[in-house]
Amino acid sequence: MSQILPAIVSILFHGVAYAMILYVVSVGLSVTMGLMGFANLAHGVFAMFGGYITVNLMNDYGVPFLPALVVAVVVVAAASVVLERLLYAKLYNAGEIEQVLFTIGLIFMSIAVTKFLWGPSPQHLTLPDSLKGEIQILGRSFPTYRAFIIVLGCVIAFSLWAAIERTRFGARIRASVDNRRMAKSVGINTDRLFSLSFALGSGLAALGGGVGAEILAIHPAYAIEHLVYFLIVVSVGGMGSIRGPFLAALLLGVSDTACKYLFPEIGAFFIYVALFAALLWRPAGLFGRA
Repeated sequence: MSQILPAIVSILFHGVAYAMILYVVSVGLSVTMGLMGFANLAHGVFAMFGGYITVNLMNDYGVPFLPALVVAVVVVAAASVVLERLLYAKLYNAGEIEQVLFTIGLIFMSIAVTKFLWGPSPQHLTLPDSLKGEIQILGRSFPTYRAFIIVLGCVIAFSLWAAIERTRFGARIRASVDNRRMAKSVGINTDRLFSLSFALGSGLAALGGGVGAEILAIHPAYAIEHLVYFLIVVSVGGMGSIRGPFLAALLLGVSDTACKYLFPEIGAFFIYVALFAALLWRPAGLFGRA
């Protein structure tokens, strides 16, 4: 018993920290897919570039951690608006296969670009001194930085919930998710809403990529390597939902950490079994609408 409790605490702590990264990256994809109905498999590209920009600014130019994160979020969000208007918008009425092929193509283009700019080796985040060291939880030592990730993820989740549920902008998003045609007929500028939502989702992905670079290493294949986990969070949580991806990320993060810790020889087998069971039970996700 003396060894079981510390193991459970360790799994929960590291699993929740991992879950917060998955949530911050994936929640924007949930909103944009629910709002636009666009199969954007290239969402992880924004997280990857957010991580590259953050690490590059810190390691090569000496920019402090928080300013580097802000720059990464702003640059990626601004670039995503240009991409959304020039490329994504032209495929809103296309079929799902065309959207999938287009976004998969963007992933492979991003792999080539990142290899050209930063090389094939993983990029390592240099933690700021204030977030180094350890904290004590139930007699165990845990990295301070991962505790920071947990707190940040919870703050973002609450802020997004408040923004979506308690503001006019959030009401417009909910209306457009529920019935895009009716929202447009009552005067909501859905094109502008799409661009703003896309920028918000991409900026969150960049934030997740930058903050999570210590857990999910930044490298050229980042967007395709972690794609399935981002999609699991969205599909299990439910497209267009804020609470659903948060719960799904917690379930995925903790269970994946537990499986790799307790049964490393079978990898993520139980994760996919749980995914199949969850989608058979609720095909639209935990908080999605059938």
